[in-house]
Amino acid sequence: MILLNNVSKTVTSGSEKLTILHAVYLTITRGQFVAVVGPSGSGKSTLLSLVAGLDYPTTGDIRLDGEYITEMKEDELARLRGAKVGFIFQSFHLIPSLTAYENILVPMEIAGAPKARERAQVLLEEVGLRERGHHYPSQLSGGEQQRVAIARAFSNAPTILLADEPTGNLDSKNGAHVFELLVKLNREHGTTLLLVTHDHALANQADRVISLNEGRIVEDRERQGMGSGEWGMGGKEVSSSTTDSPLHTPRPGEETT
Repeated sequence: MILLNNVSKTVTSGSEKLTILHAVYLTITRGQFVAVVGPSGSGKSTLLSLVAGLDYPTTGDIRLDGEYITEMKEDELARLRGAKVGFIFQSFHLIPSLTAYENILVPMEIAGAPKARERAQVLLEEVGLRERGHHYPSQLSGGEQQRVAIARAFSNAPTILLADEPTGNLDSKNGAHVFELLVKLNREHGTTLLLVTHDHALANQADRVISLNEGRIVEDRERQGMGSGEWGMGGKEVSSSTTDSPLHTPRPGEETT
């Protein structure tokens, strides 16, 4: 589960304060596929970075699988990400001096995972690159590089997968292939998938679509039953930071009235 409780993010821009996210309350259940949409500058990537623990919120708490990541130090966050979180970037971020197979293998070797070499080979096959494992990133197409990045993100069997515009640098054919692969892995592995995208056609295939605008959740739609074309209201934005919010979860030792 992913839970954001009164999460905001404010940065200093010159002599002024700029609020990127305003008091976000959000609960995402285990195994759910959630798409986040909105115009550029709406706070989508910031939201993803906060959930990944790559950045700290100005206010509020974030929990991943029951753990308060906003209270963790960097080494604790690194261990948590290595064990539970996979991250897919728009620009791939593969290591150029390593082959596709080695890029997938590295996170498992760092974590000391058993049978890492066998799993790396299985993941290559799952993303359709069985014959391309010995190639370097420069020898792969954009779509192939992104598939390697997806396999790498799944290498440690994360419970949560975060994807920031994973099809943004791809043509429509490769983008569709990468998207289908993400959905397949989400369904087959039961991994919670939080996807940031500008593509509303892709977003509407998710279990739930959250729309951001100017740092606020302006719409939250949830599909009514698997395979249904009907949408209803999912969670809702709460602008108040008080503990009487229906989405507020008391922290350990916190009193409620």
